[in-house]
Amino acid sequence: MVRLISSGSPFEKTIGYSRAVVDGDMIYVAGTTGYDYGTMTMPDDVTQQVRNALATIAGVLEEAGATIEDVVRIRTYIASRDLAAVVGPVLGEVFGEIRPAGTMVIAEMIEPEMKVEIEVTARRGASR
Repeated sequence: MVRLISSGSPFEKTIGYSRAVVDGDMIYVAGTTGYDYGTMTMPDDVTQQVRNALATIAGVLEEAGATIEDVVRIRTYIASRDLAAVVGPVLGEVFGEIRPAGTMVIAEMIEPEMKVEIEVTARRGASR
């Protein structure tokens, strides 16, 4: 049975997606930007955007019965090439020991204040 998880973002209904879809032990977390959903603000600092995105993702994984350690795949989209040198180390702080399969892509974001978007796939019980 598939379960849909919402983070409460107004974009989920507007665009027509779920923050995450849980299918058995697999958890597919949608692209997550650096919004602070408590204040609906986007920090200027890309490091804080990454931290906000990862906090949102961790919360969704927890709701799905998993942890960040269960992530098996990460896709990171950055707004410009020069951000890789900033974003990479922040991701490494979280995923350096977990080492999921990863991809980083330079992509134009939907809104100009967005500098990063992260999506992950996790499997409950994948913690190594």
